[in-house]
Amino acid sequence: MTEQQIKNRRTIIIIFAMTIIPFCFAWFLSKNSDLLDKGVKNNGELVIPVITTERSELTGYDTFSQENIDELKGHWLLVNVIPNNECNAVCLYAILKTKQLRVMLNKELSRTRRVAIVFKPLEAEKAEQLWLKDALLSRLGQKQVDKNNKQSENETLYTRLLQAENKLDESLLTRFITETENKAFAMKTDLIRVKPSASMIEKITKIRKGTIPEGMLFLFDPLGNIMMQYEPEFDTYKVRDDLKKLLRYSQIG
Repeated sequence: MTEQQIKNRRTIIIIFAMTIIPFCFAWFLSKNSDLLDKGVKNNGELVIPVITTERSELTGYDTFSQENIDELKGHWLLVNVIPNNECNAVCLYAILKTKQLRVMLNKELSRTRRVAIVFKPLEAEKAEQLWLKDALLSRLGQKQVDKNNKQSENETLYTRLLQAENKLDESLLTRFITETENKAFAMKTDLIRVKPSASMIEKITKIRKGTIPEGMLFLFDPLGNIMMQYEPEFDTYKVRDDLKKLLRYSQIG
């Protein structure tokens, strides 16, 4: 057998493996649902059959995302959806939770990326505020209450800024960014924003049976397959548990 024939055979085997592995993985999980603690409130729902997507079905929404679109390849994707032309409080809270979720993964963080699929064009000012809030609101820390069970000042501000109509203006930025920090760097988010193709919209709509609510979360594997879905107001800790199990059993990404 010639060297070229060996290379051709190896290529065929690799392509076959990339095609069959995701479906075998999904079948394994469907037969071993205890691995994902199915039936527990707020845990994810396995997408069966697996929905296969192509990276070409997602394009960068803005300059930052266009420059970083290749980061989607070979990573597990935490995919928030923005189905309307504005991201309401439920939508923004879901996006902020994926940021917290990545931190909770510790050493596995590098195997994941955060993505927001923007179904409809956002007004420039609304988009700017949304990405700015994603970059900074987590600095307010965890929700806290005082001894009288009242909201802390930070939580009150956090809740207020979740509303799209309340802006993070220049006066508030001084509360989030210290004098010693690089302001431009602090205001940047790692969230990759993408526009879906018609075929991607059709696939997600099919999974949701026609309705895509604000605050939905999807999990894509490194081969582009839509593996799991989570309802709005999902439990971050349960998503973390699901994802850690998938990462542990997976040799890809």
